[in-house]
Amino acid sequence: MSRVKRSVHARKKRRATLARTKGFRGEAHSNYRRAKEALLKADSYAYRDRRNRKRDFRRLWITRINAAARQNGMSYGEFMHGLKLAGIELDRKVLADIAVRDADTFRRFVEAAREASAAA
Repeated sequence: MSRVKRSVHARKKRRATLARTKGFRGEAHSNYRRAKEALLKADSYAYRDRRNRKRDFRRLWITRINAAARQNGMSYGEFMHGLKLAGIELDRKVLADIAVRDADTFRRFVEAAREASAAA
């Protein structure tokens, strides 16, 4: 069996790892072993937080919708239930944006939700 010389690929791999850790603190940007460990942590945090970001934004949208709905005399749950009964299918992201940017349109949604809940 022939011998495999690995120095070129090993050096390329180490250089790539150190390039990815540019800007890290301490030895984590210059020492390969520390950089490799830091990247393992950084990648796991990035994976986790891509999911957490979705969760955080949904919480923010719900908070904004709740605040706007309460200004119009409804709770968040009553408002969302009324929208469903009224057949208005807007997601929370769009509703939160309307609540922040266009209070008059949001008030009309609240009225529609209120009428649909009263009819049911």
